[in-house]
Amino acid sequence: MPNIILYKQRGFFMRKKIALSSLAGFCLLFTLSVSALAQAAQPVDFRELVKNAMPAVVNVSTERTEQLRGPGGMPFGGMFHGNPDLERFFGPFPFEEFYNQAPRERKSSSLGSGFIISPDGYIVTNHHVIENADVVRVNLGGKNTQDKLIDAEVIGTDPETDLALLKIKAENLPHLVFGDSNSLEVGEWVVAIGSPLGLDHTVTAGIVSAKGRNIQSGSYDDFLQTDASINRGNSGGPLLNMKGEVVGINAAIAQRAQGIGFAIPSSMASTIIAQLQKDKKVSRGWLGVTIQNVDAATAKALDMPDSNGALVNSVLEDQPAALAGIREGDVIVAIDGQSIENTEQLLRKVAMLRPGGKANITVWRDGKKSDLGLTVAERDADGGMDKGKGGTSGADALLGLKLRPLTGEDMRRLDLKSNAGLLVTGLAPDSTAAKAGIQTGDVILAIDKQAVTTTRDLSDKIETAAKQRGAVLLHIARKGRVFFLAIELKK
Repeated sequence: MPNIILYKQRGFFMRKKIALSSLAGFCLLFTLSVSALAQAAQPVDFRELVKNAMPAVVNVSTERTEQLRGPGGMPFGGMFHGNPDLERFFGPFPFEEFYNQAPRERKSSSLGSGFIISPDGYIVTNHHVIENADVVRVNLGGKNTQDKLIDAEVIGTDPETDLALLKIKAENLPHLVFGDSNSLEVGEWVVAIGSPLGLDHTVTAGIVSAKGRNIQSGSYDDFLQTDASINRGNSGGPLLNMKGEVVGINAAIAQRAQGIGFAIPSSMASTIIAQLQKDKKVSRGWLGVTIQNVDAATAKALDMPDSNGALVNSVLEDQPAALAGIREGDVIVAIDGQSIENTEQLLRKVAMLRPGGKANITVWRDGKKSDLGLTVAERDADGGMDKGKGGTSGADALLGLKLRPLTGEDMRRLDLKSNAGLLVTGLAPDSTAAKAGIQTGDVILAIDKQAVTTTRDLSDKIETAAKQRGAVLLHIARKGRVFFLAIELKK
């Protein structure tokens, strides 16, 4: 009997110990949970990041000389000028000198941002910040410089991505490094530093709102969208991740909106800046095809598993794609193993290929994928083939035209139903084409009623027409209308 009581007593103490142990565990868990919640509730601290990054951010100021003149022409059709009846009744026109004054100059200035990327003074900013500037100066800020303005040399610019590289004479400067914008995730914290509205070294913070935005500013749009406050003057300043690395260059804002800013991703910018630093210019790859997006119906017709890729509309003769065996109707689905979703992505990837280098193009053809190797050519400044590799020599010589084949984007923008034709990207001054009335942006659809799709085809037809008839009949599309234009040629 006593043994049983003792057993019960022991059981009671054991149960008591277990209860006390459980209570202690609960208290510990509660304490840890409260601590975690308190830590999570604390605001993100950017102080150390900003302290390290701020010295490498600069103000960029420019000066431009503008030519000004009076409004030009007399008001009311010039009825006052030289009319004795009106002058006798109303008196001489008092502002005649203003309306006919000689041109004069005016100095204008602008302010933007930039950041140092090397100890010896290379600085990144936007092309539009220093565009057409006569003088570019950099203000490093800080106590050691007494807000001293330093003249900067423009090493090179790339208008198509809105990037520019400057250089100042300096040593041992604080600098920032590029990070990997491809690894950014939507919702991740970012910090912007710049000079919005002239308020130098302003810091704002937000998150990555979206990636891969196309804001219709150029052929290579691939912007990061952020809700970090960005205003005029932030242009050219860095967008930093929480490691203090540059993941974007602030470049644009959405008008009539709040909290919508756009930055050039570092994955693109770092490559462009490296080229500018090395060669003072940007070289882009060229395949020699015109393309369009693949819709659901096209994917079904081609027996494709999805609608990713870029459909090849035409292949230019003697260009990399043609030499590699790419055909009309192929769908380019990958480059060097990286998938292609649409025409915009293909344009960006091809542009980043090194001219003269090798590339592996994966195409969808006859219900399966095929890999084709090619040597990349260089795209010229007007968006067409390099003139040293089959350019527009005949058209240049006889008409003074600069041309390139139509892209899918051209077709959508110009509302063209066919990819046949050549886009006029430039005219030589006082050229035959300019005198005949051809304009930049026109599309030459046909010559002597024969469709043209390559610059070589156009050149051959013009040279033949010059020798045989001394004139050529062009079929032209311009701003929604189509018409014929005859041009006399010198034999």
